[in-house]
Amino acid sequence: MDLDAFTAVHGADWMRLDELTARRRLSGPEADELLRLYQRASTHLSIVRSVAPEGPLSAGLSMRLARARTKFTGNRSAALTDLSRFFLYSLPAAFYRVRWLTAAIGAAFVLVAWLSGWWALNTPGVLAAMGTEAEMRQYAEEDFVDYYNPSVGFAGMVWTNNAWIALQSVAFGVTGVWVPWILLQNAVNVGMSGALLAAHGRLDVFFTYILPHGFMELTAIFIAGAAGLRIFWALVAPGRTPRMAALAREGRSLITVGLGLILVLFVSGLVEGFVTPSPLPAWLRLSIGFLVFCAYWAYTLILGGRAYRAGHRGDLAARDAGAEALTA
Repeated sequence: MDLDAFTAVHGADWMRLDELTARRRLSGPEADELLRLYQRASTHLSIVRSVAPEGPLSAGLSMRLARARTKFTGNRSAALTDLSRFFLYSLPAAFYRVRWLTAAIGAAFVLVAWLSGWWALNTPGVLAAMGTEAEMRQYAEEDFVDYYNPSVGFAGMVWTNNAWIALQSVAFGVTGVWVPWILLQNAVNVGMSGALLAAHGRLDVFFTYILPHGFMELTAIFIAGAAGLRIFWALVAPGRTPRMAALAREGRSLITVGLGLILVLFVSGLVEGFVTPSPLPAWLRLSIGFLVFCAYWAYTLILGGRAYRAGHRGDLAARDAGAEALTA
């Protein structure tokens, strides 16, 4: 077959297909014409491929057809649309879903930390087991404060470490034991550190260096733990939904929490890297940390509540999540 002659005969149809594809809006007759030309060009492509499957004419027709297919089937939403949907609906709705469990985990964490500190201060030999008197004084008077280094590197290290812990809590929460174990370890460590500084008369230093970033950082860990436990509960008690379907839905919905916490912990890392160790007055550092904390809860309760009541749960859109098998 002479490809040049074939092009000369059908080139006008292909050019018309390009013209219709490029138009922003089509009338009803033009849409019908686009579909007819698309079907005709598909036949032409099959003929060309039987003669020269790797030639430039075959490649050109394939590109024309791909553009036309996108025109009448539609394409995926733009990146900015997806981002706005994520931050305005999916993420706040996912945070909103775990709000009560987040608060319960936070209360349990504070209680365990307080009990650990009280036990360490009031039980003979506990603090002594943590090191020599010189080592504990060095930690209380220098090392605790010197840990906070006002630099980009320190903020980045804190961010990546905490984000990794949060993602682990969400991902491994399905085991049912990972989240309680991690939270218990951290609560005891916080309580013991507070007891050590309190024993050396520096409890005020402990709070002024823990709380500015700790308001949001610890809350983020509680959120991650709540998401992980929700995924575990979907496995234990799926309700009337098949177990694997319930687990998949909760996993998709709540991994959104893990992704959102990367950004939340980025802000927390900036506070820890530049506000906590700064020479600002203690009241101002505490106020900045508390404002970040309040901003999170306003985002969750206002935007999240609105998105949740509108039916959003943090799950993927139907086209991405896929179909579920119908069950009786």
